Amino acid sequence: MAHAQNVAPAVMDVSALQPVVVAGAALERWRWSSPATVDVVEENEIHGGQLQVNVSESLGRVPGLLIQNRQNYAQDLQISVRGFGARSTFGVRGVRLFVDGIPASAPDGQGQAANFPLVMAQRIEVIRGPYAALFGSSAGGVIALYTNEGRTHASLQAGVAAGADGLRRVSTQAQGTVGAVSYALDASGFATDGVRPQSAARRDTGYLKLSHPYDDGRVVVIVNRQTGTAQDPLGMSRAEFTANPYQTTPNATMFDTRKRFDQTQVGTAWEHRLGGGQRLELMGYVGRRAVTQYQAIPATTQLAATSPGGVIDLDRSYGGINARWRVDRDCGTGRLTASVGLASDQKNEWRRGFDNFTGAATTPSQSGVTGRLRRNELNTATTLDPYAQIEWESAVWTATAGLRQSRVRMTSTDNYVAAGNPDDSGSSEYSGTMPVLGLRYRLTDTLQAYASTGLGFKTPTLNEVAYRVSGAGGLNSQLQASRSRNSELGLRARHADWGWTATVFDTRTDNEIAVLSNTGGRSTFQNAGRSLRQGLEVSADGRWGGMHLTSALTLMDATYSDSFRTCITSPCATATLTIPAENRIPGIPGRQLFVQLAWEPKTLPGTFTMDIRHMGQTTANDTNSEAADAYTTLNLGAQFQQTSGA
Repeated sequence: MAHAQNVAPAVMDVSALQPVVVAGAALERWRWSSPATVDVVEENEIHGGQLQVNVSESLGRVPGLLIQNRQNYAQDLQISVRGFGARSTFGVRGVRLFVDGIPASAPDGQGQAANFPLVMAQRIEVIRGPYAALFGSSAGGVIALYTNEGRTHASLQAGVAAGADGLRRVSTQAQGTVGAVSYALDASGFATDGVRPQSAARRDTGYLKLSHPYDDGRVVVIVNRQTGTAQDPLGMSRAEFTANPYQTTPNATMFDTRKRFDQTQVGTAWEHRLGGGQRLELMGYVGRRAVTQYQAIPATTQLAATSPGGVIDLDRSYGGINARWRVDRDCGTGRLTASVGLASDQKNEWRRGFDNFTGAATTPSQSGVTGRLRRNELNTATTLDPYAQIEWESAVWTATAGLRQSRVRMTSTDNYVAAGNPDDSGSSEYSGTMPVLGLRYRLTDTLQAYASTGLGFKTPTLNEVAYRVSGAGGLNSQLQASRSRNSELGLRARHADWGWTATVFDTRTDNEIAVLSNTGGRSTFQNAGRSLRQGLEVSADGRWGGMHLTSALTLMDATYSDSFRTCITSPCATATLTIPAENRIPGIPGRQLFVQLAWEPKTLPGTFTMDIRHMGQTTANDTNSEAADAYTTLNLGAQFQQTSGA
């Protein structure tokens, strides 16, 4: 079932791979007894009647979570949790991502949901509210996917999916054991011709998980490989969308806007039990991601000596380590769980920029190609985070306290110095302390109340500090980290096969990071003072026979508390347009509703689904002069599966 659940630190703490497959009574206790707000989407809900291409397919059932599938694979999904991450124009920012406990987010908080191997998913956990801060800076929420373990008996499975606009997906999974090592392997390919011209995409992925349990512990090795290309149809103005929502602007085809990427990541986790309820855990990972993207920036705009060009070429290497000691003991009438650890991550990014044309800027001989070098710099982001957490649980009470101290350092070394383009090297440091307190109380055997509060800390990403206020390349050292105070209060109940949860939340942020200018395909950022996010989340689900009903409602009011100024042109020497206080924060709808009915007939090896999704009106800019209208969709799905194994 996918409903608001509360889990013990063993599930909440994804800083190392989970040591065992959690099921049955233990999972049910975790769902019921902690003050944290967590939704768990199970395997059958991820796979049943779904294409298994984007996490937006199955996570719509989670309240407080918004995933915008822009049908543009050059930008990836936009994910926000209680409004955190809503300003991202590409990739995921402000929400931490994990796959089998290995970070899928960089130290600066940016990640890609395309890394999720949905075909192999056992479950996805979504953590919202104050407890997300215990996973590090820039964690307005946490999305953690866990894959299946290798089976005792070898099995082979293949899947095919197809849809409109040339969409196709093929995948093959193999699971089994060789001696004392279990394995799970997935190889998948996805392609689409796109909804609009210049929007075709292709993505090939491979995922390997090896597990070796021994008497006092377990070792797991993960290998994740992904390559792909994606055309970029760009956005449209209101007038263009009204005239034809399926058109593509001429600049997209003129510059052949597109992206290609290549990523490999390897991670390992080791757990060793020491006796007396104690154990040591160690997790490490390394990876490399290369991205080249062609933008539709006019050639004449690139004449300025400080212009970084219209082609972005990134070569990133990254890695990290997390060491933790844990103890879990029964103490009289309750249970004590405590952990202490240290995490460190680093990303090295070689960023180059090129003109996207050849010849004279006024009369280019070619467009959408790699021209002369305009930017060449090495950027780094490093983190060092000590953390601790303690929890006391009895039949009636659960009390938890956690603390994480995060230090983030970003540096830029400029290797492109020319006339009119001086050395832009620089560095910025951010630090924040994130305490969290939570309490759960059993009102009756079927009804509980819970509350939590804490501080959050969000640094800008390397992409957000990559351009100065003028639009020129170089580290934007003026951009500060935002800090938030998060609180929530909720009730949850369970009655046989039915359960529901209702949560109210309040988030107050200082130094909110907002867009300063957004023209010519490039954004610069600033701090916009205070903001306020308040809302209500309600979810319910239940089963009777072969039917499963899931529902989620989110009501949210997200506004700027202070007025600030923004730019309407670029470059921008002085911001002149005033954004009034109480304006809505763009990208955050006032309401969302999801209702799904799934049927698993006993006579057929398949699942039939029907879901209704409603999205309220969403403002599209800080001035609130443009908004996307409310809409409602009806989706029907069916999945048939036939497996065989030795």
